[in-house]
Amino acid sequence: MSASVPVTSAQLRHLRDQAKAGTANWRRKLIYWSGAVMVGVVAVAFAALADKAAGLRSQIIAVSPWLMLIVTPGGLALSTWLTRSWFRGAQGSGIPQAIACLHLNDLRIVDKVLALKIALAKIFLTCLGLLCGGSIGREGPTVQVGASIMHTVGRFMGVNDPVKQRALIKAGGAAGVAAAFNTPLAGIVFGIEELAHSYEQRTSGTMLTCVVIAGVTAIAMVGNYTYFGHTSSVVPVGASWLAVLTCGILGGLSGGSFSALLIRISRGVPGRAGAFIARRPILFSGLCGLVLAIIGLLSGGMTYGTGYVQARDIIMGSGDYPASYFVLKFLATIVSYCSGIPGGLFAPSLSVGAGMGGWVAQYLPHTSPGAVVLLGTVAYFAAVTQAPLTATVIVMEMCDNQQITLALLASAFLAFGVSRALCSHALYGALAVRFLRSADPRPDSSTSPSPATDTMGRR
Repeated sequence: MSASVPVTSAQLRHLRDQAKAGTANWRRKLIYWSGAVMVGVVAVAFAALADKAAGLRSQIIAVSPWLMLIVTPGGLALSTWLTRSWFRGAQGSGIPQAIACLHLNDLRIVDKVLALKIALAKIFLTCLGLLCGGSIGREGPTVQVGASIMHTVGRFMGVNDPVKQRALIKAGGAAGVAAAFNTPLAGIVFGIEELAHSYEQRTSGTMLTCVVIAGVTAIAMVGNYTYFGHTSSVVPVGASWLAVLTCGILGGLSGGSFSALLIRISRGVPGRAGAFIARRPILFSGLCGLVLAIIGLLSGGMTYGTGYVQARDIIMGSGDYPASYFVLKFLATIVSYCSGIPGGLFAPSLSVGAGMGGWVAQYLPHTSPGAVVLLGTVAYFAAVTQAPLTATVIVMEMCDNQQITLALLASAFLAFGVSRALCSHALYGALAVRFLRSADPRPDSSTSPSPATDTMGRR
């Protein structure tokens, strides 16, 4: 019999240390995964609250459309007062805040911007804006909410490494998109193209895991639905590709103009108007609400809210909307942004793009109307965000249609090029720079974006 080799105390300590390290690693992963599950749960709850708010607005309009002349100005003024008084950092889309937090060195500021209090306020104030008729969406705010949840998880775990914290913020934001749209692939592309503007091997695993878990959670709660249903439209190579050129150019011009205008407004309005806005922001928000109510009355109530119903009807061919819808929804979204209330631009931009595509379709008989609408949707959305890959994947997944992918890509990249000629800075990146400057007047140039390089390192 061979003699047994005695185990030394050093070997025992090494085995115990390995076991402890393995247990701690799995504990950390389980907590991160729990955070991703929470992102999915909150995204679904947010969507349900937003639908309730839209339902209440419909009930008010059913009583009398003229009531919106009181509800919209009062609601927007209240939302602005709450945001400025109690919930600074909740204003606007939420995506610029998430991008800015990826470049802030001062974790104290990040803790304030991505605090759970701000995330909860973002949810309820966005729903208040939808109730009052603001042309806003919930998807952008869900990005900030998701980033807040994962940031909080990281702080709970004692993560102080800026690189790991940024990885969690990026993962939470991407998971928010995936859960909000039920588009996991779009969430991954959004995290790479819009939030990080690069593919980092060190953080990609965290983001991929969070996106998958949040997406599966949302599917488990509400089912494997598609945002705009299923379409089978195709764009065969040939005369039908005239629609790609038309939608790409028109979408680029309109979306690029929209982005350039919003960036200009974010830098301040000159003259007496700017001084009035600075002195009386709540009154100005109420006036924006009055303009929104008037636009809503002119459109028969179609411009209120996210525009999801209108976009779905146009894409599926189940609704007949005039060309004026495209213009009025465009104006309503600008006014909603100017008011300063919390709310996103994703859903309204998709709706404006669908309206534009529906208008263009009547002049392009060689292409199926459904296909033209999708091309218009992706073109305008890509021009606004200047993120053509994200736009393509979102529209493709939302309509469960892979047959049109090549045409969507072509239209999106053409619109991106046209938009770039009109607006040299990407919208969310430029807004993130403005947020950075207001939150941290003297950021470290080594990690903070610079406007000279398109705010996020892109020319």
